[in-house]
Amino acid sequence: MITKKFNRGGTLNNTVTQEQINNLFDASEKKVETYWDKCTVMTVQLPNGFTIVEHSACVDPANYDAAIGVEICERKIKEQLWAFEGYKLQCELGKL
Repeated sequence: MITKKFNRGGTLNNTVTQEQINNLFDASEKKVETYWDKCTVMTVQLPNGFTIVEHSACVDPANYDAAIGVEICERKIKEQLWAFEGYKLQCELGKL
């Protein structure tokens, strides 16, 4: 059985939130480049200097949409941020 403990504000203790992920992503420097008219590459440098790189591509350049490429890269990077922030939280909790 999993028991969830809430703080006085009604939010979960010891958890990573979507707001944290969004704030971290928004505070990061981002560069987007297109290669061969069909590949989007996004590089994100987090405030602490750590860098994450993701890409999205299609087979036919006629189907390429840069906005969709950026959206896919952002989603992939935010998924990595969830893992990194969860790991960081687990390390902090392990020190207790």
